[in-house]
Amino acid sequence: MLERVLTKNWEKTNSHKIETYMAGGGYEALRQVLTGGFTPEQVIEEVKKSNLRGRGGAGFPTGVKWSFVPKDPSKPKYMVVNADESEPGTFKDRYILERDPHMLIEGLIIGSYAIGAKTCFIYVRGEYYHPAQVVEAALAEAYRQGFLGNNLLGSGYSLEVFLIRGAGAYICGEETALLESLEGKKGWPRLKPPFPAVVGLYKCPTVINNVETLANIPHIIRRGGQWYAGLGPPKNGGTRLFALSGHVNRPGVYELPLGITLREMIYDHAGGIRDGKVIKAVIPGGSSAPVLTAAEIDVKMDHESVAAIGSMLGSGAVIIMDETTCMVKALARITKFYAHESCGQCTPCREGTGWMLKILRRILQGEGHADDPDHLLAIQGNIQGMTICPLGDAAALPVQSFVTKFRQEFDYHCVHKRCDIESACAVPA
Repeated sequence: MLERVLTKNWEKTNSHKIETYMAGGGYEALRQVLTGGFTPEQVIEEVKKSNLRGRGGAGFPTGVKWSFVPKDPSKPKYMVVNADESEPGTFKDRYILERDPHMLIEGLIIGSYAIGAKTCFIYVRGEYYHPAQVVEAALAEAYRQGFLGNNLLGSGYSLEVFLIRGAGAYICGEETALLESLEGKKGWPRLKPPFPAVVGLYKCPTVINNVETLANIPHIIRRGGQWYAGLGPPKNGGTRLFALSGHVNRPGVYELPLGITLREMIYDHAGGIRDGKVIKAVIPGGSSAPVLTAAEIDVKMDHESVAAIGSMLGSGAVIIMDETTCMVKALARITKFYAHESCGQCTPCREGTGWMLKILRRILQGEGHADDPDHLLAIQGNIQGMTICPLGDAAALPVQSFVTKFRQEFDYHCVHKRCDIESACAVPA
């Protein structure tokens, strides 16, 4: 039976309250670190042992990222929590913020201690009004209990935490755009290198971690990195929160072991395809992940396995589409999002996303040209890898995978000037 790590408190009454969290052993990991003789280096090594990888999309090893922070004491160091969850299909961090905010807070304190940060910022998506309120109340509770502020638990370590709300820009989920926004500027991504671990917020060393990533830290400290690593396949420690949406009987957030197959996830946990219909396609890691066909759903859901078939685990957002889905329309919806959210800094992304959307709308309106699918592939090829941040790739990869894997459907639209799925199409506004 799968052990619930991140979701074990979610059904408890007042799970967001500090009393509930502490009754289940909450803040014991922090006490263990600050009063039990843990050095920052020992915390980092334990996280390295755990094989915890970033849960925001990139999947970079968390302990390794922390180790990049220079030991030079001449500049302050910062911890930043990326709670700007806005990838289409992604809604798992919201559950942590609303149902177990103290798990995140304990994790960010331990992480801040490990990198030597005295200040932490939680950057919450602008649309997450209620989650932000819950976290602010939880921070106040933590201050009252002495888990935040000066001289935590008499250890001599001090930490201040500030919650900042974004203004609704998807681009601010990119770590350097997030830092620009925190500094009060337009959320334009920065060129890398230098990387934030060396030159980040206010040109000081900064670690940016996703909500789910930091929520794992208290469990790793309490039970050990080797225990956590053993929950998943090699190089993929722990469990993972998967947000399942689309044409399934039981959509929702599921805590599942990394390495579970996509088929098991859909049929054993989400109850299969609604109304007894046939699965057609799945996006395995948020809207930026290349789409998979029904023939590819036996893939294991870990970073290496999904990458091996040409997609990515990304944010863990699994979007399931059945046989009634028009893939041209679905791609137009995704492309519209990226065209709207492009910050405009890079010409290939600023212009290319709009061009792709115009072509897709033309196809849906019955005015497509026979060579439009090739035009789409050409444009995405001139965006991919040509931008400062990954938003360009996020817009290009779905186009490449949708058109390539469902080419017959795109050609049908262009030749017959209509969809081959009755009543499936309408032009996105």
